[in-house]
Amino acid sequence: MTTTRTPPPEVNMEDVARRAGVSIATVSRALRGVAGVSPRTRDKVLAAADELSYVVSPAASSLSGGATGRVAVVVPQLDSWFSSTMMAAIESTVRGGERDVLLFQVEGREQRSRFFRELPTRRKADAVVLVSLPLEAEEEQRLELIGVHVVVAGSRLRDYPHVEVDDVAIARCAVEHLVALGHTRIAMIRTSDTEGAHWTSDLHRGQGYAEVMAAHGLGEPFVVTEAYGVHAGARGMARLLDDPEPPTAVFCYSDDIAVSAYRELVRRGLRVPEDVSLIGVDGNPLAEVFDLTTVDQQAAEQARIAGEMTLRLLAGETLEDTARLVDFRLVERGSTAPPRR
Repeated sequence: MTTTRTPPPEVNMEDVARRAGVSIATVSRALRGVAGVSPRTRDKVLAAADELSYVVSPAASSLSGGATGRVAVVVPQLDSWFSSTMMAAIESTVRGGERDVLLFQVEGREQRSRFFRELPTRRKADAVVLVSLPLEAEEEQRLELIGVHVVVAGSRLRDYPHVEVDDVAIARCAVEHLVALGHTRIAMIRTSDTEGAHWTSDLHRGQGYAEVMAAHGLGEPFVVTEAYGVHAGARGMARLLDDPEPPTAVFCYSDDIAVSAYRELVRRGLRVPEDVSLIGVDGNPLAEVFDLTTVDQQAAEQARIAGEMTLRLLAGETLEDTARLVDFRLVERGSTAPPRR
């Protein structure tokens, strides 16, 4: 009689983490030899992996060797200037390295959850570039299971190679510009559509705004939040103008929010900058069309560097500098001026 033997279940990183009594992230760092894991913990992880006969799957191994010739780029949404600009620059850089790009849009919690649950890039790409993707703790842990190089563009995440700007400093620069002009009633319009996760840029720009307000004794921060969309700035500005003491200057999270806010001011018969000064962040060409003062965060340059880092990792190089900080610059235009006395 022939006996059919059931193959043993495949052991994964979660099993190793459970056996060693550590997190998936710690297992990943230990197996990759990344700093931040004590020798004792690393030995514990390696022992657990050995006990379970854990090995990197052949598929993941071939991926890390560059078998597919593709890089996956993951963005929270495509209908924003920042995301599309980053995507275009990454695609151009990666294509120059003779590799193709796969695009994944994971807008909102449901799509993010599905992406990290199914890990679709595990067998489709050699590396993953995350573009300012807001993640919850569980999603960060699942990311460790992808088994390929991960690079972060526009923010930072754990110990992955990343490229970013100093968003706290960007906000300080923008608000200090308004203070220097003589404004004391300064508000902020921000947007959020992350369903439980947070953009670090949003948190940091809010922090920078609040710090400048406190440093100059300008009272409590005056912040309004609107769900992401082309009308977010207009809705936010409407709320600010309906306040008994409306601001004389508004710091907008992004240039497209500033453009939308500008439209609401015009609709109400107010002038920019005579009645309200506006400043945004990005360096969006649309800001120049509307003569908006902005803080240019050089999005394309951030993306280009992230693309180059990805290509170098796929070529087998060891990155000496895994944390890249890109400069920003204040671009003064006609939307900011001293308040009317």
